[in-house]
Amino acid sequence: MEPFHLRFSTALKAFSAGFTSKHVSQRGDSDFFFVNERREQVRSSGFTLVELLVVLAIMIIITTIALTSQSSFNKTLILANTAYDIGLTLRSAEIFGIGSRALETSANTGYGIHFTMGNSLTLFADVYPSVGSNPSTLCHSPPSYDPTGPSAEPGNCAYDPGLDTVVQTYTLGNGIVVSDFCAYASGSESCAVAHGGGLSSLDVVFARPNPIPFITANGAPYTSACVTVTSPQGGFRYVSVAASGEITANATSCP
Repeated sequence: MEPFHLRFSTALKAFSAGFTSKHVSQRGDSDFFFVNERREQVRSSGFTLVELLVVLAIMIIITTIALTSQSSFNKTLILANTAYDIGLTLRSAEIFGIGSRALETSANTGYGIHFTMGNSLTLFADVYPSVGSNPSTLCHSPPSYDPTGPSAEPGNCAYDPGLDTVVQTYTLGNGIVVSDFCAYASGSESCAVAHGGGLSSLDVVFARPNPIPFITANGAPYTSACVTVTSPQGGFRYVSVAASGEITANATSCP
C-alpha cells in the first residue's frame, strides 16, 4: 500500500493542475470578451460619411451667412462714416467762417464747401471779390458807414477756381461718390439729377457773425441744401444743411 504522504502529494498536484487550468481558461475568456467590447466601443464612437457631409454642409451655410452679414455691415458702416466726414467738413467751414480764421492778408473771410458730382469736395476760403470792389458783387453787404473797414467781408459766397483760396481737397474713398445734391428756396428746389436736374455745382459758405449759411448753386442764392452720397455696393446717405445752419449727417432723405 502506497504511503500516505505520497498519496497526499499526488492529490495536491492534481488539485493544483486543475485549478490552474480552470483559472487560465477563465482569464483567457475574460480577455477575449474585453477586446471584443473595446472594438464595439471604437466602432460606435466614429462618424459615418453621411454624418460628416451633413456637418460640412452646416458649416458652409453658417460661414456664408456670416460673410454676407459682415459685408453688408461694412458697406453700411463705411457709407455712414463718409456721410459723417462730410458733415464734419461742413462744420469745420462753419467754425472757420464764424470764428474769422486768419488767412494770409484777408480778414473776416468766409469759408465754404464746394460740391460737384463725383468723389471729391473742396474746402475753400471765399476771398474773391475782395473788399473795396463793386459792392454788388459781394454776398455780404458792407457796412454803409465803413464799406472798406474791418467789418467788411470779402467774397461772393461761391467758389471761383483760381481766385478763391483752396484750404483742402477731400477725396471720398471706397468708391463712394456724391451722386446728387439739391438746393431749396421759397418752396422750390433744384437738383443735379433729381427733379429734372440742371445744377452743376453747390457751394455752402459760412461767414461771421451768424451761423446762417450762404448757399449758392449755379450762381443763384438758396436757403438750404442737401447732398446725397452713394456706395457702389448700394445704399444712400443724406447730408443736409438747414436755413438755420443746422448740419445733419444722417438725414432720412433730401426734402
